Amino acid sequence: MDGRLTRYDRWMQQTMNRREAAPLYATAARRRVLVVVHTVLTAAFVTAFLAALIDRSMVAACLLIALLLPWCVATGAINASTRGLLELRRRALDERQRAERSEVLARAHRITTALLLATVAAAGGYELAGGTLGGATVFRVLLCVLVTHWLMPMWVAGLRAQDEPDGE
Repeated sequence: MDGRLTRYDRWMQQTMNRREAAPLYATAARRRVLVVVHTVLTAAFVTAFLAALIDRSMVAACLLIALLLPWCVATGAINASTRGLLELRRRALDERQRAERSEVLARAHRITTALLLATVAAAGGYELAGGTLGGATVFRVLLCVLVTHWLMPMWVAGLRAQDEPDGE
């Protein structure tokens, strides 16, 4: 860790190291469930967002509000399970955490690249087969790609997090 931590850095470290939610992510199995639940909540949130935006659905807008709190709780639990690996500034991490962060980001990048390749191949195949992708479809796909790109590092970090030693 760098000796130049700001008050904000120290506050974030304290926040990310709070243990109140530890039972949610105490084991690898619980962390996997947490990441799956977060992924499902994210998919539901994006679907509701698109329905509210494009279809002007009031039910979807209400669903957005209902999904927000569980999504935030799941996000916080994943971040806490990694002790803020992706949320803390680089200077607040030790060498091991910096190496882990680099590995997580590299793995998330590879996964996202593979998903982008599959998306491009599917869209290209659809076009070659004579289909036409409309603007609304392209917007939906791009939004899903953006959200996946944004959240993949957190999901990978949550899946890679190690169990806490028994002494803590």
